[in-house]
Amino acid sequence: MSDTLALLGGSKVINFELNRYNSLGPEEVEAAKKVVESGNLSQFLGCWDPDFYGGPKVQEFEKNCREYFKVKHAITVNSWTSGLIAAIGAIGIEPGDEIIVSPWTMSASATAILHWNAIPVFADIEPNTYCIDPISIEKNISPYTKAIMAVDIFGQSANMEEINRIAKKYNLKVINDTAQAPGSLYKGKYTGTLGDIGGYSLNYHKHIHTGEGGILVTNDDELAERMQLIRNHAEAVVKDKGVTNLTNMVGYNFRLGEIECAIGIEQLKKLDSKIKSRIHAAERLRNGLKGLVGLKLPEIRPEATHVYYIFPMEIDEKVTGVGKHRIYEALVAEGVSDISLQYANLHLLPMYQKKIAYGSKGFPWTSDICKREVNYSRGICPIAEGLNDSTYLGYEMCVREFPDEHVDLVISAFQKVWNHLNLLK
Repeated sequence: MSDTLALLGGSKVINFELNRYNSLGPEEVEAAKKVVESGNLSQFLGCWDPDFYGGPKVQEFEKNCREYFKVKHAITVNSWTSGLIAAIGAIGIEPGDEIIVSPWTMSASATAILHWNAIPVFADIEPNTYCIDPISIEKNISPYTKAIMAVDIFGQSANMEEINRIAKKYNLKVINDTAQAPGSLYKGKYTGTLGDIGGYSLNYHKHIHTGEGGILVTNDDELAERMQLIRNHAEAVVKDKGVTNLTNMVGYNFRLGEIECAIGIEQLKKLDSKIKSRIHAAERLRNGLKGLVGLKLPEIRPEATHVYYIFPMEIDEKVTGVGKHRIYEALVAEGVSDISLQYANLHLLPMYQKKIAYGSKGFPWTSDICKREVNYSRGICPIAEGLNDSTYLGYEMCVREFPDEHVDLVISAFQKVWNHLNLLK
């Protein structure tokens, strides 16, 4: 291997594509095959009937999720976006109500709020964990706030003890968006089970997956029923089921099929081992990078575990003398793929900057249902904005398999770049 940086004409540290992460095996193939052979790919009926709750694999997967996450109810949906929409509708949100959410998350966390003609209000994130900041949450509470969406970002829990304290103080509901952190723990309980509703993504690049899909969890009987109704054509079911609270009983086809649930049953069995593998790779990476000047490594919340959907880092240009963009170019040239310079700042998306969502006239912000002027201008979330502008460097841990020898190559590439920072200035 040449000591000259690849960016400056030397050879790469990593000259082949690392193995892509694949949690699927013969167990999933056989499970899917049996469903196909049965001819029963879905058993949902959109009316009040025993099959309103889906077929045998749907119900088996939900039972296994209840047992794993130690909750009273687990409800499968066809995507985690669908899950968020169902969760927000279930809490009885009214048009114009406000829900506080992080800007540092996938866009669906906020658009699920807009779906019900409610108003997203963005609170800043903690500088060390990148989860939503309870201090910023409380500063953003208004008379119209209905709920807090606590996004458990990158693989660990938000500060749920403090968030639940705030929610109790102001009589707010709490929804956990735990898409990226299934199986992680907060004070001995599973992340995502500490609010009124939580849940997980089964998208293809998560720890376990069914291609697309999601799992809602709650210990509240009424919220569970309402999410099941929203999942499956609520308006056609409520009369015969005897449901009298019609608030947000606008239903959809958010149903997960029998093949996906059969795969999910096998995937759930592997979650603990997959988490162990991610943690092992991340800790090896941490140990290899910890001596690099100006590179801040992930912090884990006290009494919590981290399952490393992303390995977030920060570059201090005052120390390195080199900006993150130049370092990024050098790392990519050495063969380090799956790194990024930015995550999300949702409040800066055109939808929120121009306040145009439904139609062209600014609904819901310009309508009578919006009770105050909500600010989405640059500067409202300085921690999140500063990360994207100046310091953030993220490494996607759920993209590759990461045996030790591949982790060591990534470490060698970082070390090589850091040994030549003076040439990148």
